[in-house]
Amino acid sequence: MELLQGNEATVRGAVAAGVRFFGGYPITPSSEIAEEMSRILPKLGGVFIQMEDEMASLGACIGARLAGLKAMTATSGPGYSLMQEHIGFAIMTEVPVVIVNVMRGGPSTGLPTKLSQGDIMQARWGTHGSPGAVALAPWSVYESFELVVKAVNLSEYLRMPVTVLSDEVIAHMREGVELPEEVEVYDAGELDVPPEAYLHYDDGTEYGVPRADYGQGYRFHVTGLAHGKDGFPTNDPEVITWMMNRFTRKIEDNIEKLTDYRYEGPEDPDLLFVAIGSAARVTMEVLRRLEGERRAGLLRPRIVWPFPEEALRRYAASAEHIVVVEQNQGQLVHVVQEAAGRKAYNIVKYNGELISPAEVMEGLARLKLIKSASA
Repeated sequence: MELLQGNEATVRGAVAAGVRFFGGYPITPSSEIAEEMSRILPKLGGVFIQMEDEMASLGACIGARLAGLKAMTATSGPGYSLMQEHIGFAIMTEVPVVIVNVMRGGPSTGLPTKLSQGDIMQARWGTHGSPGAVALAPWSVYESFELVVKAVNLSEYLRMPVTVLSDEVIAHMREGVELPEEVEVYDAGELDVPPEAYLHYDDGTEYGVPRADYGQGYRFHVTGLAHGKDGFPTNDPEVITWMMNRFTRKIEDNIEKLTDYRYEGPEDPDLLFVAIGSAARVTMEVLRRLEGERRAGLLRPRIVWPFPEEALRRYAASAEHIVVVEQNQGQLVHVVQEAAGRKAYNIVKYNGELISPAEVMEGLARLKLIKSASA
C-alpha cells in the first residue's frame, strides 16, 4: 500500500504501460507529471524533454512515436487548446500518443490552481474536422493509474491520440493505493510484410495490426494533408472518402472496447445522476443521503468519449428525472439529453471550488426533485 497523489499515479501507469518518451511544458495543475517523468524516465533508458511550449511538446511526442517510442504529454486547459492542431495531425497521420489533460478553470489562463471540468467538449470537438475522439475520465488515484494504462493501450491499438481527462482535485488528492506489479500491455506484434510491399495506410491497417516505425527499413510518407494508402497527398474524392471512413471505423468497429462505465444504485432508479471525475465522487455521497427518499443511481462514464449511450438509455428508462452534476456551466448535460432523447437537469459549480454534497442537495430541492435539502 502506498500513499500517492493522482498525478504520481498517472506517471506510474504510463511507465507501466511502456511509455518511454515524455515531451512537456510545465502547467498547473499537471506539472507534477512532468516532474516525475523527468526523474523516472532516464533511469529506464527513456527520454524526458521540456519543450518551449505545448504545441512543440505534442509535436515532439508525435515524432518520438513515429521513431518507435511510446509517448505521452501532460497539460491543462490552455495548453490543451494549443495542442489541438497537433491532435488533428496525429489523427490524420494515425500516430498513437496520449495526452493527459488535468482540467482547470478557464477560459484563457483562467484559474491555474483551481478546479474545473471545462474541457469535456474540447476533448470531443476541439480539433477541426469531425473524426471520432477517445477520452477517459478517472475519479480516483487508483483510476489515474488504471485508466492511463488503458489509454496507452487503446492509443496503440487504435493508432490515434487518446486523452485522459483528469481534474485538479483528482490530480492533487492523495489516497492509499495498492498498484499491481504488472499490467496488461497491448502489443501489435511484428510486421510480416516485406519493405517493398509495405503501405502504411493499407486496407485493414486502421487498428490492431503491426505498423512500421521509422528506422526499421520501411519507407512511408507522413503528411497532414489528405492522403492515400501510400501516405502521399491526394485530392481524389473517392480516396478522401475512404480515408475519412478509416477514422470513424476505428470508433464504430471497436465500440465494445470503448464502452467503459460504472453504475452505482438500483437497477431501476427513479432518479438518475450522471457525473465524471471529482463531481462523481461528490454525487456518491448524495446517493447515500437520498437513501429512503429516492431510488437514486449514478452512471459514471470512465470513457466519456465515445459516450455510453446505450447504458444511459437503459438506466434512464425507469427514471423520472436525469440530473447531470458537473464543474462547468453545462457541457456533459448536452450529450446526456441527446442520448436520452429527453430533458436532463443540470446542477453545476464553476467558480474554481469543488461542488459539495449539500450544494447538490440544495439544487435538487430547488428543482423540486426532493422535499428538502436536509434529507
